[in-house]
Amino acid sequence: MKRARRFVTQPRTMVVAVMLGAALSAAEANATSANCDKAVTDIQRYCTACWRNARLHPDSWTDCTQEVFSRLLQRVPVAAWDRVLDLESAERREFVRAIDAVKKRTQRTRKYSALNEEVAENRARDTRDDRDLVNRAAQHFLSDRQQSILAMSFDGYSVQEVADRLALPPERVSDEKYKAIRKLRHHLGVEA
Repeated sequence: MKRARRFVTQPRTMVVAVMLGAALSAAEANATSANCDKAVTDIQRYCTACWRNARLHPDSWTDCTQEVFSRLLQRVPVAAWDRVLDLESAERREFVRAIDAVKKRTQRTRKYSALNEEVAENRARDTRDDRDLVNRAAQHFLSDRQQSILAMSFDGYSVQEVADRLALPPERVSDEKYKAIRKLRHHLGVEA
C-alpha cells in the first residue's frame, strides 16, 4: 500500500510543480514584458532627442528609430534592453553604435539628395542657356521652315509627326533637319 500511495502522490506533486512553474514563468514574463515596454519607450525618447540634436528632418525620425531597433534586435537580446541606457554596459555601446550608424546614413542621404537637386538645377539652367543660344542663331541663319522643324524636334516630335504637321514628306523633313543642324554647328563653331 505504501508504494501505491507514493505513486499517487508523486504525480500530484509533479502536477503542482508544473503549475507552479507555469505560474512563475507567466509572472516573470509579465514582469519582463513590463520592463521591455519601459525600455522600448525609453529608447524611443532617447532616439528622438538624438535625431533632434542631429538636425534630421522630423519626417525621418520614425524610420531612423525603427532602424535602431532593428540593429538592436540583431545585436542585443530583448531581455537586456533595460540595460541599454546604463552608462557603462556592452548594451549601451551597441545602442550608441546603432544610433551613430543610422544618423550618419541619414545625413549622407540628405547631403547626396541636396547635391542631386543642385546638379539637376544646374543642368536645367545650362539646357535653357544652350537652347536660347541655338534659338538666337537659328533666327539669323535658318529658314522659317528649318526653325519650325528644329523647334518641334526640341519639343520631342518625331520626324513623322513633324512631317504630318507641316504637310511634308518625312524624307524632306529629315533632310531639312540635317541641313539646319549642320548650319548651326558651323556658325556656332561646334564640331560634329
